[in-house]
Amino acid sequence: MSYRKRTTALASAAALAGSVVLLAAPTARAEVVDVDYQCKTPIGDKSAVSPIDIKGEKSGAGYKLTMSWQKGVSSSPVELGKGAMKPSATIELGGADSGTVNVTGPANQAAIPADTPIKINDLSGTYTPKKSGKVTFTAGVLTIKALGTTTTCTPSNDPGPALTLDVTAAGGGSTGSRSGGDSGAELPQTGPEDSAIALGTLGGTVLLAGAAGALWLTRRNQTARVRR
Repeated sequence: MSYRKRTTALASAAALAGSVVLLAAPTARAEVVDVDYQCKTPIGDKSAVSPIDIKGEKSGAGYKLTMSWQKGVSSSPVELGKGAMKPSATIELGGADSGTVNVTGPANQAAIPADTPIKINDLSGTYTPKKSGKVTFTAGVLTIKALGTTTTCTPSNDPGPALTLDVTAAGGGSTGSRSGGDSGAELPQTGPEDSAIALGTLGGTVLLAGAAGALWLTRRNQTARVRR
């Protein structure tokens, strides 16, 4: 086989191997999930199903999360003027991490007619990993504040995760923490030997210097006596 053909074959094989590695180790997986919201409103209980999409974008040491609704989940018996409705929600963490992430967004930018499903604007928030591994993100409670009232919508169908990320926590990605009071902890190294040994060596040097000085003084006195 000629040199040119052999080089081309090796390059193709390397490219194929790289593609296999990328396909075998995905770092994120997202899907649209139907969430059945049961809402407590000022005019009684309401329900609605909306497909939810959650996206994660790397941002510094964490991720910017964006939560999107594809359908309205509630309505108002009166018109909501521009800026009258303020939404917020939580995203539940699972897998390697736990807790919730709060996401918020702008108020409605246009008036919402009465008895019309309220379309929620995209909400966003920041997630900073506390533990490393695969973390899932699932739609949590949605809160809508409007005209001095609060509507709370809770998922009732145990929706699955809309996003899965393979994350690394700051400081090396440990999934646990070690107590700072561990009696077996080692002192920091100052060089090839630790600080205690270094201090011992310094002390030994002082002692040797003192012994040499005493010996010099003894010999000096003996020499003085002979000269007399």
